[in-house]
Amino acid sequence: MSEIEELSQFLTLETRLDVKALALQQTLGLTGTADGRQMLINTTCVVKNLCKLLNDYQKSVAKDASLALINLSADEDLTSTLVTEGTEIIENMLNIITNPEHELADPACMVLSNLSRTKLGSERLFQTMGEKLEKYIDIFCQEKYNKKGARLHYLAAVFSNLSQIPAVRSYILDPSRTCLQRLVSFTDYKDSTTRRGGILGLIKNCCFETDHHDFLLSDAVDLLPKLLLPLAGPEEFDEEDNDKLPIDLQYLGEEKTREQDPDIRKMLLEALTQLCATKYGREYLRSKNTYVILRELHKWEKNDNVFAVLEHLVNIVIRFEHEIGYDNLKKEVEVPEEITEKFNALEPAL
Repeated sequence: MSEIEELSQFLTLETRLDVKALALQQTLGLTGTADGRQMLINTTCVVKNLCKLLNDYQKSVAKDASLALINLSADEDLTSTLVTEGTEIIENMLNIITNPEHELADPACMVLSNLSRTKLGSERLFQTMGEKLEKYIDIFCQEKYNKKGARLHYLAAVFSNLSQIPAVRSYILDPSRTCLQRLVSFTDYKDSTTRRGGILGLIKNCCFETDHHDFLLSDAVDLLPKLLLPLAGPEEFDEEDNDKLPIDLQYLGEEKTREQDPDIRKMLLEALTQLCATKYGREYLRSKNTYVILRELHKWEKNDNVFAVLEHLVNIVIRFEHEIGYDNLKKEVEVPEEITEKFNALEPAL
């Protein structure tokens, strides 16, 4: 019997507390190095035992077990082993998230966020969720779902990772569901960058589905104001410009501030850029006076990476359609390179 196998014997609910706590501390220490993580993952019962310890009556034990699982799942080299059926790690994390009385729902969300960063991890997670994905979206949208104070913000990162799978985007964009309509309300969520950024990652990926641009920009989803509002500042416009803007962007007032996180501003602009891949999207953005919001942002923006995306977007919005010459910039052939190169660079990738 190896040392790790011997150690794993003490990672059980039944083990005496002092022995269990010591074994868990040693295990947690091993998760701090690549070699240690590999040794643990090669012993099949370790992950299963750690999952069981998340329900230990001693809070410190359960917390240390959750930290060990977070560290293991953060190592992408181990994902393929972790998501095999024998570990049951995905099922255990989902059960914890759906339990409104569980104190470790947030760490469970973090574990799934880590596991779903790879294609295999995302696919296994979606296979396990299946048609219940909408149930987890419903839980996420209930800010006080968990009675023990868990906020479930990292579910947004899970949804963003899952949306890199075409089947998930089809699920989210199904007009017979209300998934997207509920999620877009978090684009301007003030209390968590993780929640805000994760949902915007999902929205950006959905914007790659050009066949759904009509739906995304329809009154049912009303996506454009949700993307523009975080980019808008306190600037005042004349009555003519104001009247052309979506209602939510009219007369914002001097206290209005822009999204402070540059990565999120970049995602907002990338989503808008993808909506410009179709003629319908470009004309809709122009009709809603998107340019004036982008113009003021252009004067304010200091981040070079965000500025580059912004300039590309402005270049598309201010062009006449006869200058562009194509309906769908992602499907037509022989599109001018300066217009299409960044569309290709933005493709969702795993």
